[in-house]
Amino acid sequence: MPIYAYKCESCGFAKDVLQKMSDSPLEVCPSCSQASFKKQLTAAGFQLKGSGWYATDFKGGSSGAPSDPAAPDKGAAATEATPPTTKADTAPAVSTPSPPSGA
Repeated sequence: MPIYAYKCESCGFAKDVLQKMSDSPLEVCPSCSQASFKKQLTAAGFQLKGSGWYATDFKGGSSGAPSDPAAPDKGAAATEATPPTTKADTAPAVSTPSPPSGA
């Protein structure tokens, strides 16, 4: 349920009231009993910050455009820059002794 801010135009009494959206607005001031209790227009109680959750939080699927079209695809760049490894690349190096010099 939302919290609405009210203020009396006669006496200046202010109060925050928890009400359903379907409830009718209050009209009678609880302090002076005048029919000048009005609902105030206030800012939202939360703020959305950042570059946008929609652009980064949905994974899988191509429903949106990339944020920077000039930037290369990181997945494609990683596979192109790294050559595939073979069994010969992973085998340990074997050193052969060299003949003695000057003997």
